Amino acid sequence: MSWLDWTVLALTQLLIVVYGVWKSRQDRDMESYLRSRTMSWFTVGLSIMATQASAITFLSAPGLAYEEGMRFVQFYFGLPIAMVILSAFAVPLYYRLNVYTAYEFLEKRFDVKTRTLAAVLFLTQRGLAAGFTIFAPSLILSSLLGWNIYYTNLVIGGIVIIYTVTGGTRAVARTQKTQMAIILAGMFLAAWYVVKGLPEEVGMEGALTLAGKLGRLETIDWTFDLNNRYTIWSGLLGGTFLMLSYFGTDQSQVQRYLGGQSIAQSRIGLLFNGLLKIPMQFAILFVGALVFAFYLFQAPPVFFNKVVAEQTRQDVVVGDKYIAAESAFAEAINARKQAALNVLQQPEDAAAVEVLREKQAAVDGLRKEAKSLIKQGNPAADTNDINYIFLTYVFDFLPAGLVGLIISVIFSASMSSTSSELQALASTTVVDVYKRLWKPSASEQECYQVSRWATVGWGVYAIIFAMFANRLGTLIEAVNILGSLVYGTILGIFMVAFLFKQVGAKAVFISALLSEALILALFLYSDVPFLWYNVIGCVVVVGASLVGTKLRFW
Repeated sequence: MSWLDWTVLALTQLLIVVYGVWKSRQDRDMESYLRSRTMSWFTVGLSIMATQASAITFLSAPGLAYEEGMRFVQFYFGLPIAMVILSAFAVPLYYRLNVYTAYEFLEKRFDVKTRTLAAVLFLTQRGLAAGFTIFAPSLILSSLLGWNIYYTNLVIGGIVIIYTVTGGTRAVARTQKTQMAIILAGMFLAAWYVVKGLPEEVGMEGALTLAGKLGRLETIDWTFDLNNRYTIWSGLLGGTFLMLSYFGTDQSQVQRYLGGQSIAQSRIGLLFNGLLKIPMQFAILFVGALVFAFYLFQAPPVFFNKVVAEQTRQDVVVGDKYIAAESAFAEAINARKQAALNVLQQPEDAAAVEVLREKQAAVDGLRKEAKSLIKQGNPAADTNDINYIFLTYVFDFLPAGLVGLIISVIFSASMSSTSSELQALASTTVVDVYKRLWKPSASEQECYQVSRWATVGWGVYAIIFAMFANRLGTLIEAVNILGSLVYGTILGIFMVAFLFKQVGAKAVFISALLSEALILALFLYSDVPFLWYNVIGCVVVVGASLVGTKLRFW
């Protein structure tokens, strides 16, 4: 990067941190550190969006659209439904009970072991997910500067820990407004430059035509296929259950709207998120589709992870074969470019479109061949380069200054999401474990100090997991798979608590254990798409609780 990029990056990040610390300079007790109820609906809404929209979103989503089209947006179709349900039922309940965490309610309804089970499931999953959000910006710096990814994880994780411990909940929420402004501005400018970089004879209309002909604008899939990960049915059914659990029972989100000034402010913040999240995610995926159209006329690399590609070129066994594959790939790209131009001249000519698709298939085949050679040279290498596609475009084609802004976008998203997660982990640890099980007599000031140390501890836990994140493929899918392993079970516990007063603590506890065992078995031994885990887990908990209670099994 140029000196201008480094300056933009440094100034934007410094502005965010200084602003957040200044806004929270008087927060020195447990209430203000973990739950500060001072935020307007607008702050609540942006804080919720920023918590969910981690750096993973801006790294992986454009690459996912580049490779597979925009069907991933269906993942969010259940979000507005979930926001309405939670606004009607969960928000007033949490406010009436005056809780710090969602899991306090479970003890009031069931018992301490059910509360602890839900808290432990959340802590385990969310701590691992925080590792992903630390790894994402580390990926940038390691690629950009050639740094060791493991050392970079330590540096990024350390910065986020200091930022979170210093600020607390109010700092996190206040700075997320600034972070979202930087994020939206950066993505808009990136999209504008993609279109600007297209040949004059192509333009926006031509880019959309070509992306559409090659399947990159496909958004809705109406097929009902349990083996198809992204369909409208998995989005509406599985997505609704996932979003109900994530926003209704995951402390990283519950903590955001518990900070609203009133029930009304929290409700409006949730609904605001439900209205804007799908268009925002669509826009991010759309950038990836535009990048795909851009690379129809600019030669992309056969493999987007430049560090791994260079290592393969130097390999004594497969290096020459890889270089030959790159040459063949360059020829295939030229042939695809000519086919694309032909389609623009006669877009309704089915034969021209079919030729373009054949050329695209040849390009895809050579990419697979290159990945196979990488694997031969280094069996431990990660051959999934989706996370690097958008980064490659940014570094190679955006002007000085804007590169720094885009990197700042990803850093901002990482800081906002990771800090929210660490805050939620700290509050759950203190409220549901330390103060409830370990030292009920702990004072407010003591809990405040333990909260800060818990933030540090969970930050270290997340850093350790980040060391292994580069082996888990597409980040945006991996983090959602991880959440789906526990969200269905947790949602089932809460649904029984809300809706079925006849079910007791023992029934729901045993049902939750059965549900979690089933979900883990499906993950390890079946091909069921992860979105359905949320439906299955919830249904098993509710069904087994009701049947067990009715038949007096427990």
